[in-house]
Amino acid sequence: MSVRRVLVGNYDVVSTDTGRVSERTFLLVHGIGMGISYFAQLSHELEGHGRVVALDLPGFGDAPEPLDALSMAQMVALLIDFVELEGLGRPVLVGHSMGTQVVAEAAAQRPDLFPELVLVAPTVNLAERTIFWQTWRMMQDLLGESPDVVAIGMRNYAKTGPRWFMKKLRSMMDHSVEDTLPKILAHTLVIRGNRDRICPRSWVEKVTSLIPGATMVEIEARGHETMVKDGACVAGHILDHVGAI
Repeated sequence: MSVRRVLVGNYDVVSTDTGRVSERTFLLVHGIGMGISYFAQLSHELEGHGRVVALDLPGFGDAPEPLDALSMAQMVALLIDFVELEGLGRPVLVGHSMGTQVVAEAAAQRPDLFPELVLVAPTVNLAERTIFWQTWRMMQDLLGESPDVVAIGMRNYAKTGPRWFMKKLRSMMDHSVEDTLPKILAHTLVIRGNRDRICPRSWVEKVTSLIPGATMVEIEARGHETMVKDGACVAGHILDHVGAI
């Protein structure tokens, strides 16, 4: 697997790429405070079925922090530009947490580029769309996880830093994803861990209902970081969704 720094417009991103020649490419987009590293298990499970690319958005993981926090619109534009610059064709777009907001907007704007969409733990729950509630729910969810998952989360949060984290959290709160979801034409799968405190079932069901033709699955005994702890199960649902198994 190769690791590269890629200049997209005025911003640096870091990407991993299995480099496998394949008709199918999976593009993984992380959540707030996270980065490429927490996709390791999911990437491993998917790479036997296609090329797998993951990226650190500016200011996350190993990607350098820009002078100003990117708005949601800027992150979406960057993602689209990255896909076209890297010649990824029409990838299966997989977003987790904050990443679901980015990929949902990208899919709505460019249905020609993103025919397949997977939203894992979609944010932000409309009933708790405040910095206080989201920070509290993130803490609750991490405290309920295993030590290895907590360690991955803490390492990534440390790289991001509290100042940058809060800037991005505000952009998450300002984004009304429910206005975008009905515009999505992609074949969409929504995944939730049934112990996810950040994304309650009622909210995830609403997300699914707003996307034409979308389907939802729940993974037993898993929380918000379900693909970190159970990459094989999440990969299985994704592969079934795109007809790869």
